[in-house]
Amino acid sequence: MLQNINIIFCTDEALLAINRNFLQHDYFTDIITFPLSAKGEPVNAELYISIDRVKDNAKQGAVSFWEELHRVIFHGCLHLTGYNDKSSQQIKKMREREDHYLRLYSKHLL
Repeated sequence: MLQNINIIFCTDEALLAINRNFLQHDYFTDIITFPLSAKGEPVNAELYISIDRVKDNAKQGAVSFWEELHRVIFHGCLHLTGYNDKSSQQIKKMREREDHYLRLYSKHLL
C-alpha cells in the first residue's frame, strides 16, 4: 500500500552531497531512494533525482528527457518494492521492469 512518495528534483552537486553524506559514495548518480517506512507498512519514501544526470542520460541513450525521467522514477519505485541493482543479473531484471512500466505508461498516454 502506498502512503506517500515525495520526489525532490535537484542538481548533480546537490545529489552528490547527499550521496557522500548518506551513502559514503563519491560519484554522481541520477537517483537516490530513501524508504522511510518499515517493511510491511504503507510505503513512505523520498526520491531525490538529479535533473542534470537525467538530461545527460537521455542524450547518451538517445531518448527524450521525459522518457528518461520516467525511467528514473520507475527505477526508484522498483527499489521501494525490493528490486536491487548491485549485480549484473539484478541490473538486467531492473531494466526489464523499467521497460515494462515505461511501455504500460506510454500506452496509457496515447
